[in-house]
Amino acid sequence: MTHRVGFLVFDGVTMLDVTGPAEVLHQADRRGHPYDLTLLSPHGGQVQTSTGIPLSGTVAAAWAGRFDTVLIAGGDRLTEHPPDTELLEATRTVAAQATRVASVCTGAFLLAGLGLLDERRATTHWRHATTLARRHPRIHVQPDAIHVQDGRFVTSAGITAGIDLALALVENDHGADTARHIARELVVFLQRPGGQSQFTTATTPPARNDLLRTLINSVLNDPAGEHDLPSMARTAAVSPRHLTRLFRSELGTTPARWVERIRLDRAQQLLLDGHSVTSAAQHSGFGSDENLRRAFLRHLGITPTVHRQRFATTGTTSAGKEGAPHT
Repeated sequence: MTHRVGFLVFDGVTMLDVTGPAEVLHQADRRGHPYDLTLLSPHGGQVQTSTGIPLSGTVAAAWAGRFDTVLIAGGDRLTEHPPDTELLEATRTVAAQATRVASVCTGAFLLAGLGLLDERRATTHWRHATTLARRHPRIHVQPDAIHVQDGRFVTSAGITAGIDLALALVENDHGADTARHIARELVVFLQRPGGQSQFTTATTPPARNDLLRTLINSVLNDPAGEHDLPSMARTAAVSPRHLTRLFRSELGTTPARWVERIRLDRAQQLLLDGHSVTSAAQHSGFGSDENLRRAFLRHLGITPTVHRQRFATTGTTSAGKEGAPHT
């Protein structure tokens, strides 16, 4: 059975928010899992993307009919100004009849503007998460997730996270093997789980200070090493106070918080690679199961065991599925 998917677009839409997920679904179609894709807009016709490249042949939302999945793309205009009435009404029209409603990046602001995400967990691009939470305090914003599912609504982080979102939707529809085959075909990360942080060691900005850059590399190469503040200060041959100032000015955080985040990233990957909780705790530098458990709860809101169970596939984070407490 063909799965109808509508992409709501508008002038200023971010092109990759549309083309990334669309390509994932196209690849699924090629493997015998038919998705019928339709571009929607408030008025139909042509819309101009943020790159200046137009998208033509869009169908007016009011006349498009019912879709199994509707995907709301994002664009900078959605955060710079409150969404206009016509775009909100187009969103309301297509979302009301859809079985599943997804948003990429700032597309969440359209769903939020209609109150559809109230009392639900949701995410958006990390840069706009604070704005989303401030404008819509009834939404439980998850600023550090790739994508989050709550009921029939699925929201994702920015830009390339739309590809992760689409892979998760395909997995929900047709299983993990199909999603992984498509990921390999597109040469993207096979299992970037919904609850994975938008901030990883790969996104740690390069330090301008040579001393700090050398120290950062040493921690990345051996997260389980001795990296408390006095030890790092000795390694860098500076005072703890000066090292703290460097971290704050270059990375916007403290040495201890940064090291914990690096270790948490390593522990997450170790768990997905099949390590036990105890092994992950030891090899990432947390030392004990309890220390690792506390870090997971503090940063991710779940336990290490639940993380491994939930994210052994590409599946989205879904509210109410944590299960019983684990260590």
